[in-house]
Amino acid sequence: MPLSINYPQIDDIKINFDTEALWMLNIALAIIMFGIALDIKIDDFKRLINNPKILFVGLLSQFILLPLLTFVLVYILNPYPSFALGMILIAACPGGNVSNFYSKMANGNAALSVSLTAFATIICLIMTPLNLELWASLYEPTNLILKDVSLNPFELFKLVLLILGIPIVLGMLVNHFHHEMAKKINKILRPFSIFFFLLLIVIALYDNVDIFKIHIHHVLFLVIFHNIYAFVIGYITAKLFKLNKKDCKTVTFETGIQNSGLGLLLIFSFFDGLGGMALLAAFWGVWDIFSGMALATYWGRKNNR
Repeated sequence: MPLSINYPQIDDIKINFDTEALWMLNIALAIIMFGIALDIKIDDFKRLINNPKILFVGLLSQFILLPLLTFVLVYILNPYPSFALGMILIAACPGGNVSNFYSKMANGNAALSVSLTAFATIICLIMTPLNLELWASLYEPTNLILKDVSLNPFELFKLVLLILGIPIVLGMLVNHFHHEMAKKINKILRPFSIFFFLLLIVIALYDNVDIFKIHIHHVLFLVIFHNIYAFVIGYITAKLFKLNKKDCKTVTFETGIQNSGLGLLLIFSFFDGLGGMALLAAFWGVWDIFSGMALATYWGRKNNR
C-alpha cells in the first residue's frame, strides 16, 4: 500500500536548530573525522588497494546499491515527498563514524572498517552530491523539491569537503609526521568527540520533544525499515562476493550506519530545515545508534559463544 498520505503541515515543522547549533554540529563532525583520521595510515589505503575485491564490495554496497535500492524502495512505497527526499539523502551520505566502533564490538574487521570509512569519506566528496542529484531528480515528487531549492552540487561539494575532507587530510598528516602525538591526542579526542556528538543529538531531541511526540509516528516505519534494509543490502552483497565472516560484518555496518549528522547539516544548509526531511534524518540519527548497538552486541556474543 503506498505511503503517500497527505501531511499538509509536515514541511512547516520547524525543528529547533538555530545557526549556533548548526555550527556546533559542523565542529562536532569535523572533530570526529579528524579523530578518525588520527588512526588512519597510508598503509590502510595500500591494504585496500592490494585487496581490490573488498574495496570494490564496500564501495559497491555503500555508494551504488544502497542509493539505487533506496530509490526502488521509495518508488514502491511512494512516501510523502520530503520523507522520500530524506531517505535518498541518507542513502547518499557516507557511513557513520560509529560503524568502526560497532565493527570492533561485533568482532568484525576493525582495520578494514577504518580503512573503508576513510576511503568512503574521500569518495563521498563526489558521490554524495552525485547520488542525491541523480536519484532525487529521477523521482518526480522529489525532483520538484530540488527545483524549488535550486540545489547547487558544487556548493554541496564544498561543504562536504570542509566538514569531512579537510579534517581527514589534517588528521592523516598528524599521524604520518607525529605518530606518537597522534596516539596521545586520539586517546582523549575520540571518546570526547563521540560524547560531544551524542550530547548534541540529546539536546536537539530535548529541544524538539513535543515535535517528536506529535510527528514521530509518520517516519517511524520508514526509518526502521530503511535501516534494516540497508543492513541487509550490506550483508547480502558481502555474502554474494564470498567475503569471510569478519568482512561481512564490517561491510554490513558500513552500509547500514549512515552519517545522519552530515545529512542533517545538508538539510539545514540547503533545504532550509525542510520539516519532513529533518524529522526523518533526526530520527535516523537516533535509531541507527540503537540498531547498530543491538546488532553488534548480538554478533559479539554469538562469536564469544
